[in-house]
Amino acid sequence: MKTKIQGNYVVAGAEAIPALYQSGYFGRPKDNVLYLRFVEAAYLLYRNKIEIFKDKTALDFDAFLKFAALKEDFFELKYIVYKDLKERGYYIQSAATDFRIYPRGGSPGKTAAKSFVFVQSERIDLPFSALIQHLNNTENVRKQFILALVDEESDITFFEIKRVDQNNGFFGEMSYPIPDLKTGPEGFRPIPAILLKERVVLDNKTVSEKLYQNAFFGKMMDEDRLQLSLVEALYLMEQNRIEIFNLNSEKMTPDEFVEHASSIEPDFMKKYAIYKDLKDRKFVPKTGFKFGTHFRIYEKVESLDKIPHSEFLLHVISPDHLFKMPVTSGAIRLANSVHKRMIYAADTGRKIEYIEFERIKM
Repeated sequence: MKTKIQGNYVVAGAEAIPALYQSGYFGRPKDNVLYLRFVEAAYLLYRNKIEIFKDKTALDFDAFLKFAALKEDFFELKYIVYKDLKERGYYIQSAATDFRIYPRGGSPGKTAAKSFVFVQSERIDLPFSALIQHLNNTENVRKQFILALVDEESDITFFEIKRVDQNNGFFGEMSYPIPDLKTGPEGFRPIPAILLKERVVLDNKTVSEKLYQNAFFGKMMDEDRLQLSLVEALYLMEQNRIEIFNLNSEKMTPDEFVEHASSIEPDFMKKYAIYKDLKDRKFVPKTGFKFGTHFRIYEKVESLDKIPHSEFLLHVISPDHLFKMPVTSGAIRLANSVHKRMIYAADTGRKIEYIEFERIKM
């Protein structure tokens, strides 16, 4: 079947509509003509279903591949993903985010598309802002957002990316995140704690045991003392559960403590904003250092005698973050290998975005 290049399309005559669109949903029919995107035309040319003419010259596959690559950025990547999905049996059409995919057993005109696919090279950074825009576009039409990551050997890794706090579904089950710390008949008063260089220590045995045993705050230094991380200490300080003194026995204000913590960890407040929100959502966040992330997160810890596996790994990022795809892919693979979900969190100032990456099979 002869076709010709016309602008940004490969155009076929009326006979192509039943042969290509109605049988395989290739292209878009309009005014008794079928308009094929370059990636569709390349696949059909590869399958020997069409011939493509530029002016009056027939182009073989290699010649058309060069032509299309000059017209579209990363055309070869889009073709690799398109061909892979077609050969998996999907109906697939071009869309604003590269492709839309229909569920197995569905087709254009009969069922709604299930997913939008965005094609990305492993060598190209993905800005967080662009990711959010893609998510907004797909969520507005209630589609699944899939990132197709193509590596240097043309292998494809598919990731589903979604907001985990959509529809208010991202909450833990820790009923009492801060235990009752009454210290005598007069009732509650903040417990003194000492700031060392990188952690805060409580030397009140009763309070230490309550915070550790009942709410999994910190880690026991010995039988009497509890050591808290900087984010844990600030959280308890803001909740008026502890008061912090420096090594000169001077009581610190929250601003003074934040200044000290930020001098040790420049992104301290960015990390703390996420920690506080997770605590308010009744999660139990603990350090994720062993996994290369900021936090590992438990939905609930009922007993320290039998600590459950954490459900999530979470890494804190900035709104101007650039996802380095080899690093991101490695983090997701590690999370999946230890049966955890990988979440990235950013405080945009307007809201905290919780974004999950999950490696999937198509």
